[in-house]
Amino acid sequence: MTAALNGPSVKLRRALLSVSDKTGLVPLAQALARHRVELVSTGGTAKALRDAGLAVRDVSELTGFPEMMDGRVKTLHPIVHGGLLGRAGTDDAVMAEHGIGAIDLLVLNLYPFEKVSADPASTMDEIVENIDIGGPAMLRSAAKNFARVAVATDSAQYDAIVAELDSNDGALSGATRFSLSVAAFNRVSQYDARISDYLSSITAVGDDGRAKRSTFPQQSNGSFVKVMDLRYGENPHQQGAFYRDLWPVPGTLATFTQLQGKELSYNNLADADAAWECVRQFEGNACVIVKHANPCGVAEAADIATAYELAYATDPTSAFGGIIAFNRPVDGELMKTILDRQFVEVLIAPDYDEAALAYGRKKANVRVLRIPHGDGRNNVDIKRVGSGLLMQTADIREVTRDELKVVTRVAPTEAQLADLLFAWRVAKYVKSNAIVYARDGRTVGVGAGQMSRVYSARIAGIKANDAGLVVPGSVMASDAFFPFRDGIDAAAEAGIKAVIQPGGSMRDAEVIAAADEHGLAMVFTGIRHFRH
Repeated sequence: MTAALNGPSVKLRRALLSVSDKTGLVPLAQALARHRVELVSTGGTAKALRDAGLAVRDVSELTGFPEMMDGRVKTLHPIVHGGLLGRAGTDDAVMAEHGIGAIDLLVLNLYPFEKVSADPASTMDEIVENIDIGGPAMLRSAAKNFARVAVATDSAQYDAIVAELDSNDGALSGATRFSLSVAAFNRVSQYDARISDYLSSITAVGDDGRAKRSTFPQQSNGSFVKVMDLRYGENPHQQGAFYRDLWPVPGTLATFTQLQGKELSYNNLADADAAWECVRQFEGNACVIVKHANPCGVAEAADIATAYELAYATDPTSAFGGIIAFNRPVDGELMKTILDRQFVEVLIAPDYDEAALAYGRKKANVRVLRIPHGDGRNNVDIKRVGSGLLMQTADIREVTRDELKVVTRVAPTEAQLADLLFAWRVAKYVKSNAIVYARDGRTVGVGAGQMSRVYSARIAGIKANDAGLVVPGSVMASDAFFPFRDGIDAAAEAGIKAVIQPGGSMRDAEVIAAADEHGLAMVFTGIRHFRH
């Protein structure tokens, strides 16, 4: 059978409805009844339709076989699957011989495995009972036979189906049936992937019947949906697209809305993620400017306008064409300040007032993204390598003041401690080897991505001098330990007064001694933040 995507419309005469989520069910069924479509249903769905005053035929009446095993077996029957799989013309004779009537529309959503398995209170028995068997089988049957059959898997599809039935004399077009078929196969794939991920992550079942799970399942089946095609990939000769998790984590980049601007590129989104993840970790009013995946300026201040000024002042050269992220709404005055001063690729904030949006339209190419606040974080980071994936738990570790260990004769002051923790938060988002100079809640210099840590320290000082910023009296953060004392010597020469680093080097004693020689305060975090 060759089924063209632009095949003829098919008038609906019989629909099978079996849904666990009954959102929108009754209005859809009422519309079908208006078009004289026979309604066939199961269990609770049939009851809901009858309660709404609709005439409905039980599947058991259709098949001549009762529902059994607590509803586990009800639709796995030739009358049902023959009605879904029967090909118009080709199978008419055999269907007539065996009394199989065509089913033109299947409306079905699956047992709520995702919801039940995500509930920590659910037992293993409850989770297994919510693995749907008949549902995916029917979805596949209907979706395969899109030349004749339509299939709905989501209540969000109902309104469009009804609208087409009303405008097309109770029929659905070939294009609509094919589109619904693709959605059904996608849904089955997503459902099976979640079951596989969950079951293959189980390491044991406790006496309370609840599963104990590994972070990394034996098989990883990611479920992503395409949000958009991108202008290009990392370079213009590469193609690119952006996909998000099927269930995006609240507050993460994938929840953005683009309010204006050109199409987003691969690099725009990669940099936007770095900027947004960095800025959202600050509790105060903060601004982060990112260029080529590295923060080039970060500040926390009494208001976000001041935070922007301080962040921009760290490295005005790199800020050109950068990504700017705020953790507070942007007003018209700030929008005007930014757009009158510099070229911006992307602006990100939780919200914008009307004046900000109006002024933004004067620079129509600037991409303006709104991302609602949320407490969620990605639990796992994934990186593609040749024929494989690297997976790790996300680096969301926060270091508190109580965890810091003073290792030098001189202890940092309260003001220095605040700056050390600020610099530490920034360093987590700077590519290794990462060095951050900071003072009074703002970056003074950033050294990133060098093969030698001492060169990162020197670059941070060079950038500060080029920006006309005063380094003496600042603090320094290093994302990993100093393997030699030369990094401390370079910091002291630049005028750094306190250092925060993980510690753990074979030469820690030598590094501490260097700090003591220079009269520096130094604290160890015990935590490393490599970022590659």
